[in-house]
This record gives sequence, structure tokens and C-alpha cells, in this order.
Amino acid sequence: MLNKKSVDDIQAAGKRVLVRCDFNVPLKDGKITDENRLVAALPTIKKLIADGAKVILCSHLGKPKGEPKPELSLAPVAARLTELLGQEVKFAADAEVVGANAKAAVEAMKNGEEFSKDLASLCDIFVNDAFGTAHRAHCSNVGVSSLVDTAVVGYLMQKEIDFLGNAVENPERPFVAILGGAKVADKLSVINNLLEKCDTLIIGGGMAYTFLKAKGYEVGESLVDDEKIDYCKEMMEKAEKLGKKLLLPVDSTIAAAFPSPIDAEIEVESVPSNAIPADKMGLDIGPKTAELFASEVKSAKTVVWNGPMGVFENPILAKGTIAVAKSLAETDATTIIGGGDSAAAVNTLGFGDKMSHISTGGGASLEFLEGKELPGVAAANDK
Repeated sequence: MLNKKSVDDIQAAGKRVLVRCDFNVPLKDGKITDENRLVAALPTIKKLIADGAKVILCSHLGKPKGEPKPELSLAPVAARLTELLGQEVKFAADAEVVGANAKAAVEAMKNGEEFSKDLASLCDIFVNDAFGTAHRAHCSNVGVSSLVDTAVVGYLMQKEIDFLGNAVENPERPFVAILGGAKVADKLSVINNLLEKCDTLIIGGGMAYTFLKAKGYEVGESLVDDEKIDYCKEMMEKAEKLGKKLLLPVDSTIAAAFPSPIDAEIEVESVPSNAIPADKMGLDIGPKTAELFASEVKSAKTVVWNGPMGVFENPILAKGTIAVAKSLAETDATTIIGGGDSAAAVNTLGFGDKMSHISTGGGASLEFLEGKELPGVAAANDK
């Protein structure tokens, strides 16, 4: 899966090239509020234009559920791409796109093949540069690939393969993996796979409290997945057996209740992780843990981070996530941020340009870290 043909391996001059992009950007009142995915797609688009290809871009936006929705139109994306590329990007907004053709295509999507054929009929070459959908076998990525002779990956997809794939399969060591976020259940396979690949696994965020409870600690009202306590015990035993370091928070930032609204002023204190009062809940790693995690990052050569250390949307509870982001920003190691909340946190906190790679796919990057084959990547031609 890691050795795929890319846009550098094709002769695109004069050819119709269909590029599956991930332009699923957030919109507010018709304006794009975060254009990272557009900017990330530019190198592939510019390369194909420079090579003299006839470039056709396609993407999904939001979840229209098979019905045309004007508020999910890609028109603002076309307008912004026109500015970013310095040349007109035409938006296909004719009656057919939102009329009978679209409905027929949606109808055909039940078995998918007709829709894939429609897309394939537009092009001589297919380029998949939508890593955000690579973990799904859809008509617009896998389906089209099977119907054209030449199906390759774009630069963005190549970068994801190079960083995420090689970080897990062939990392420069010491390799430190940091996992956060709310639920253990979301990251079962990731924890298991990374324990076999990394030298140190750091667990923070809401998921840490299930591990702490598995150690026999009182965690108060903290988020706990009681069904996964045995699993956490197994993982701690596995780490010991493999001689891997598994770091859990040594202290916690606690409060009486979850902030409502999420960014509300909140009274907090830090206590040792084995001394959380029964009526309090942990909402971020404490200052000693932030130091412990940061010092582990300092000695690393490769760091993969997926999931915040606490309720980072609240300034008072963002300190742990900021400390980890800062430690990654200051290290010389290869630093890879698995998409989703960690990417949002790093960008929001202003550390984005200090990271080696920030993945554009949440679910896709998680599945890469689990060691799964991604259908959208696998469908491209091998080198």
C-alpha cells in the first residue's frame, strides 16, 4: 500500500484528468472558515495545470443524503480556488447537475457501478488526492480507479502515505505515540497496533481515566468506559511484556462539572491522579503530567499524536494540549499529527507550521495508525 504511482509518474498533457479532492470545508453564511484542505490540494492541481492537463475537480461537501442542497454547494470552493490558483475555476452549476442527472446518478449509487462509470467517462486519467475519504470504498475513489487504465495518487495523498505509513512501518527511533481524546473505544485497534510499533505510548485525554481506573485508582466523576477496563489492563500488561513504556497522567486538572457552555469560566485545581475526589471530574492533564509528557517528546526521533489531552475548547482546560503541542513544536523529531481534533487543536493554537505533517483525514489517519489497508489508497496503480 505504501508504493503507489503518483502524479509524477504520468504523462498528463492534453489528457482529461479527474481529480477526487477533499473540499469538505466548513462554511458559515456561504464563506469558507477553514481553507486548509483547499491549500493542501493546490500542489497536485498546479502540477497538472503546468503539465497541460484538462483538469476536472470533484468533491463532496457535508452530508446531503442524496438530495441537492443549495447550502452545500461547492460554488464558494470554486470561487476561492480561482483566487488561490490565479485562474478561473469553472463551477458546473447547470440545471443538469442539480436536476435529472444528479437524481439518476444518486439512484444508480445503490449499486454504485453506473455512478462510477459516469465519473470515469469524464477522464483519461484518475488522480485520487482525497485522503479524508481514503478509508471508504466509494464510487468516486475506488469505483473510478477500477474503470480507468491509469489511477494514481496526488501529492497530498503521497505525503500522507510517506508520513503516516512510514512513521508506523519504518519509524526513526525512539518512536513516541501520543493518544488522547475522549473514548478508549474509538482507539482500541490503534492502541493495540501502536504498542507493537512504538517505544513509548503516552495516553492522555478522557480515555486516560479508564486506564487509571483499571489501575485501581479513584477517578471520581471522570469519563470512564467501564466495559473497556479489562482491555486497558490487557494493554498495560502487553506494554510490560513487550518492554514498552506506557505513560499515564500522574496528575489531573479537575472540576466539579463539565463546563457549560464548553468555553465557560470554570474553577479548577490539580491533584495527583490517584487522589481525584469522588465528586470531581478530570478534564485535562495536570502540570506535572504536561512536564512528563514533554520530556518524553524531547528524546524522540518520531512522534505521532492523535487526540487532545483535555477539553481544549476551553482556555482553562487547554493547558495540557498546549504543553504537548509546544513540546512537539520545539523538537527536531519528525512530528505527525493525525487529523481530527488534534489537527484542529494544533492549528487553533498556532503551532501548525512547526509540525512535519498534519494529516487532512481524521478517520483515515486513525485507520492508517491501526495498520489497516485503506481502500482509496490500495485502488491506485502500484509502482
